[in-house]
Amino acid sequence: MEGTDDLSLEELLERYATLRDTILGLEAERDELGARVKAALQAGQQAETDLYRATLKVSRRIEYPLERFREVFGDAAALEVAAIDRRRAEALAKAGDLDGEQLRALAVVKETQALVLQSKTR
Repeated sequence: MEGTDDLSLEELLERYATLRDTILGLEAERDELGARVKAALQAGQQAETDLYRATLKVSRRIEYPLERFREVFGDAAALEVAAIDRRRAEALAKAGDLDGEQLRALAVVKETQALVLQSKTR
């Protein structure tokens, strides 16, 4: 990066930490402001600037409550469609409720493809 080529490793780390802390602070402020705007819109208010109009986009995700699904379709069907939450499983292993080595051995990595736009001017 321009202007950082002659910096020492400690100076690079200091700049990195400053940028990270700035970004975290900006993200926290953005989230807080977003929550306030959303609450105002939910209360029926309208908000717009010269460049933007605030609207709420509703998205829906269908879920099936596990206990009710089991009651209706049975244990075998519930097990067939169940998904394991990776973070919760890892938290259980960290807490000692699951064997961490067995959990790691059980893990399967699934790859997905994402579109990435690369600049042609580099």
